[in-house]
Amino acid sequence: MVIEVLMVIGVVLVALPALAIGSARLLHRSGRATDQRTDRVELVLVVLGRLIGLVLLAALSGITLLSCIGALVQDVDVHSLVYVFFVADLLVAILVLLTVGRLDRRPRRRSTTPARR
Repeated sequence: MVIEVLMVIGVVLVALPALAIGSARLLHRSGRATDQRTDRVELVLVVLGRLIGLVLLAALSGITLLSCIGALVQDVDVHSLVYVFFVADLLVAILVLLTVGRLDRRPRRRSTTPARR
């Protein structure tokens, strides 16, 4: 019973925020111009990869939450495959947070030294 509660807390604290951040930044561009056809194809592939990751994250989170909450309510043991889904869910959530969720900070300007006189 404790493991199911920890799994629900893990999904709520890690996977659901990753899903929210990833879906908010799904169509985010990297700042490069998309004048050429290859740049547009690259953008489509990046967005498609992000979308597949988010769908996988949503499916794994839903299955894990439904199974754990159902097991808590019915007071039964969860199937061993739910543990595998939970670990996969956490790994995909970390992948989404590290790729889609990172902030694009622009490099700071270097302070210039005064020219010699």
